[in-house]
Amino acid sequence: MDLPENLLYTPEHEWVDWTPGTQEPVSVGITAYAAESLGDIVFVQLPEVGERVTSGQVCGELESTKSVSDLYAPVSGEVVEVNQAAADDPALVNTDPYAAGWLFKVAVQNADGLLTAAKYAELITD
Repeated sequence: MDLPENLLYTPEHEWVDWTPGTQEPVSVGITAYAAESLGDIVFVQLPEVGERVTSGQVCGELESTKSVSDLYAPVSGEVVEVNQAAADDPALVNTDPYAAGWLFKVAVQNADGLLTAAKYAELITD
């Protein structure tokens, strides 16, 4: 399973490209494991720019040919950008979840409880 080492992860299968101590907005997406588990994603509902999201709370939805799944915020902060390309073409989330299929960007205020790639790998292989 493709699991970039430079990202941090949540038990709910989201990733974030946050480096502790930095102030840059971070990109958020779902993992390849989640995308594969969901099947073909056909609709993406993302938070609005300017919306405040809270770590661990639902902030959107992903609809696939199999089911509808909640999207959880991996960090707390303000949404500063959404990936309109992924909203317009949800298949990007399946084909390129760690690059073109990113979902939104957040100006981080709190980022507790994130997992390293190794810890997330343990979670999904149990």
